[in-house]
Amino acid sequence: MTTTSHYPEHPFTSAEAAALGVSHRRLELDARDGVLTRWARGVYARAEVPDSVELRAAVVALAASNHHVIRDRTAAWLLGVDMHVMSEHDLLPPIETCALRGRNPTRRPEADGRTRDLAPHDIIEAHGLRVTSPLRTAMDLGCNLRRREAFAAMTTLARLHGFTALDLAREVPRFRGRRGVIQCRGLVPLVDQRIESPREAWVLIAIHDAGLPLPEPQHWIEIDEVPTYRLDFAYVNARVYVEYQGADYHDRTQQKRDADQIRRTWLRENGWTLIEVRRGDFTGAALDRWIRELRAALAPSYTNRRW
Repeated sequence: MTTTSHYPEHPFTSAEAAALGVSHRRLELDARDGVLTRWARGVYARAEVPDSVELRAAVVALAASNHHVIRDRTAAWLLGVDMHVMSEHDLLPPIETCALRGRNPTRRPEADGRTRDLAPHDIIEAHGLRVTSPLRTAMDLGCNLRRREAFAAMTTLARLHGFTALDLAREVPRFRGRRGVIQCRGLVPLVDQRIESPREAWVLIAIHDAGLPLPEPQHWIEIDEVPTYRLDFAYVNARVYVEYQGADYHDRTQQKRDADQIRRTWLRENGWTLIEVRRGDFTGAALDRWIRELRAALAPSYTNRRW
């Protein structure tokens, strides 16, 4: 069995391995046995090398043609936002690149080469690679991804890289006539840097799509003028709050679970109503249930009718 000492410490291609005397079959066997991680078609790294932005950049650099620009989900990945689905984590999908208008897209099998019109300010250098800027990447994904994934990408990029819905709105006219721009234009006003996770973004877009008023993200409850409890989404006047509980909720320490129970008890005793959303609550009957609960909680209890 080949040991990792036969391989470079940095990501490498199958051609580099062949130059070291390692056959393609040996590569595939070592990837199967966990000695190597196959990051992209023809691109490998030692299995013990931890995932990092630097590793990702090195992988992308090997899979992308020189002078092309990294775009879409691959750009987001390098900018700190992973929009790949779970099944794609075992093997990175083709690296998304683009040539500027008038140039030929890459034909490398490990890359998805396209041609795209980019202004100079649409391109930045990240980790030694030419990558679409966070703002441009958000607009592209707002057009290209399915709606809730698109909104999650836009809000997460906004939070990490400091742009706003107004910054996005200024870009919309440039995208006139592009496929997906109607979706993107509708999502832009909803982007809020205070949304802290992709699934929280899903919660907000579901509330919007149900025709309900939008809550305030990340609202702090003060006790004796001290910010004490933070709520994912709050309707302050109605004293209703919406919280997303992810898959890691039951993996929390007992101390954190106890603290959360104390927080919920205080909120309930002080007139707050909780609408809880869990991982599988974004489609079908589960979605209908919590939207119905939220609608009922927001319904005014006062009426001026005499009967």
